Amino acid sequence: MAEASPYRRIASGTGLIRFALGLSLGMLLVQQLPVLPPLGLLLAASLPGLLLLRSGRLVFLPALILGMSWAGSFGAIRLADALPIAEGRQETLVEGQVLGIPSRMDRGERFDFRVIRVLESPAGHVPATVRISWYDGVVPLKGGQTWRLRLSLRPPRGMLNPGGFDYEQWLFAEGIRAVGYVRNSPDNRLLDDFPGVRAWLPAWRQETHDRLATALGTSPLAGLLKALTMGYEDDITPAQWRVLRRTGTAHLIAISGSHIGLVAGFVFFLVRHFAAVVGVLRWSPPKIAAWAGLSAALLYSALAGFSIPTQRALIMIAAAMGAVLTQRHQRVSHVLALALMAVVLWDPLAVLAPGFWLSFGAVWLIAYGVSGRLGKPGHGQLLWRINWVTALGLAPFLLLFFRQVSLVSPVANLLAVPVLGTLLIPLGLFATLLLSVIPSLGVWLLGLAEVIFGYAWWVLEYLSALPWAQWSKADPPFWTFPFALLGGVLLLAPRGIPARWLGGVLLLPALLYQPERPGMGAYRLTLLDVGQGLSAVVETRHKTLIFDTGARLSANFDMGSAVIEPYLRHRGIDRIAVLVVSHGDNDHIGGARSLLSAFPVDSVYSSAPGALQGFPVKNCAMEQRWEWDGVRFEMLGPVLASESDNDDSCVLKVGGQSGSVLLTGDIEAEGERRLQERWGEALQSDILVVPHHGSQTSSTEAFLDRVSPRLALIPAGYLNRFGFPHPAVIARYQAHHIAFMTAGETGAITIDIGANPGMIVPLASRQQSRHHWMMPQAAAPKILLP
Repeated sequence: MAEASPYRRIASGTGLIRFALGLSLGMLLVQQLPVLPPLGLLLAASLPGLLLLRSGRLVFLPALILGMSWAGSFGAIRLADALPIAEGRQETLVEGQVLGIPSRMDRGERFDFRVIRVLESPAGHVPATVRISWYDGVVPLKGGQTWRLRLSLRPPRGMLNPGGFDYEQWLFAEGIRAVGYVRNSPDNRLLDDFPGVRAWLPAWRQETHDRLATALGTSPLAGLLKALTMGYEDDITPAQWRVLRRTGTAHLIAISGSHIGLVAGFVFFLVRHFAAVVGVLRWSPPKIAAWAGLSAALLYSALAGFSIPTQRALIMIAAAMGAVLTQRHQRVSHVLALALMAVVLWDPLAVLAPGFWLSFGAVWLIAYGVSGRLGKPGHGQLLWRINWVTALGLAPFLLLFFRQVSLVSPVANLLAVPVLGTLLIPLGLFATLLLSVIPSLGVWLLGLAEVIFGYAWWVLEYLSALPWAQWSKADPPFWTFPFALLGGVLLLAPRGIPARWLGGVLLLPALLYQPERPGMGAYRLTLLDVGQGLSAVVETRHKTLIFDTGARLSANFDMGSAVIEPYLRHRGIDRIAVLVVSHGDNDHIGGARSLLSAFPVDSVYSSAPGALQGFPVKNCAMEQRWEWDGVRFEMLGPVLASESDNDDSCVLKVGGQSGSVLLTGDIEAEGERRLQERWGEALQSDILVVPHHGSQTSSTEAFLDRVSPRLALIPAGYLNRFGFPHPAVIARYQAHHIAFMTAGETGAITIDIGANPGMIVPLASRQQSRHHWMMPQAAAPKILLP
């Protein structure tokens, strides 16, 4: 009997599963590299993998090698489409197309732009896709339009903080290799010639969005319905996102694999039943239904703009429908493995997205949790078991990615899945499509969907308001994750499996982990990367202080919820002892309301208490003092009331056994002079958080002489429009032999004062979590204390 080919061996038994897992793991390993090998070496590395695969003796190892080779090559090609690195922003004149639906900001719009033609670019290459902000634009932008624009571009760089969203990684995965803004110029103009076929999708989505917005009007649920029907999430309010997160139903709102699977499944079963009733003889009902389901998934994905999550879902649906069309009986595990292979081969960067692991994990858990059981459960019992299985099984992923788990998720999804998934999505999608054909009927159906959604939303708000609705947890070490996964699988095993209780034991390391806190007399200072703004966190053994909260950039985005809250959750902090808001400028107070809503805060101090109406705020005053865990806190300013809000900033000094920190807000030369006159030598500090972001009007020679810091931390955004820190200020620090670091360059800066006696050892986030898509970063200095 002839020996089966190696490819047949892969397709049989567990070979396909092992091959898919090997590919995925190889691609995931490549994403952890700080630097990619040369493209030629990556391509050459695939040869051993192919030879091992052809030998037929191994499956997982050659798949791992091939996965690493393909992911590395894919990444190297994407990195090559980069803006040349320069000292500052680069001006260019280009023509291109507005992709997707522009997002509204407080002062303009943000949109992705496909560059079609480069007219001027002194620096050289311009990436194919860039993300652009247009401040105070006079003409409303529309998806599909073609514009000539004068742009100011810089390499993609996002804020980087422990526990925070990695915007730079997300831009890389989306293929966006430069960001910038539109400069005021007579060159900016809308072009008449649309690029034909390439414009139809963004133009159709924009037209659909506009019709939907008109039909929904000022409905409070308008943002949620837009997200359900076409994946447009920008109009969902922060309060609504909070309800969705606390109830574990966020996955049902943004178009994802579950949505497309529901639509494809709904159409499949509907068409199969109809074809069987009609009695079509030429084609079998399952084949007709498979083509219909795949077409519905394609249409829904197009309505969502073929975003990366919808591309993954579409590939998964195609794999499932392909098994029906080929009339081959496939095990669920084989279909899932085929889909996994197709997704990672299409986009190796998919492994970076939490949605990738949650989507495949949820499908596997459902198959695992409902198969191999005795007896046939009823529909209600089956739905409850699916919700329970996914809630428990995905908990380790949710803790790893988001540091929180909804405890009401099984109950919330028991309601939300049938109402939103089975009823509202088909109804909303049908109504949206009708708006262009029979507008009056479409509007009526949308009104019906809004009424149904309103009742469901009331229940979700009630569940979200329960004090115990959500459990937050500090980031557990990665080594606890495999044990937690194995524990979840064991707990969900059929009842006949012995020692299922051991699953609970395996979960304990992840559930009980607590980050190490500073010792008595020691403290941790973290200058967060909040762009052009300031926020610092001081942690002692048992208490936490926040100094300033960064900016509020729009009604739906501020640094309190985007940066500070994730950092505190990452550190396992659920209470703020003191919040200091130095003054009322947006880049210092912008995130305060979000923090005050998200955490219990014992005391709030500010020099602008009127800016936080509705909260009990004390005025900052000299000689306010307290001590926590052997660490001293003293308010040094404002010294006197000033006409300048900046010079009225709260100034706080923190001192422990091994060093001191001076937090200065936005004081300028006059505020510095007053501090020197009032406090003299008491100003001396080992670490100085630089006044006013390093502006030319601060950090005077006399002030630096008096404070005499060993290290200066500059809270300024990367290539910010103010030019902070000013070169003259940098020169002053260099002349005084003071080491300095800028948060926008290094990411968040963490210093454990007291952990290294006699030394200041700053840790920069960009050094701690280095990846190949990041720009090169200088090492952080180590400073000896006298």
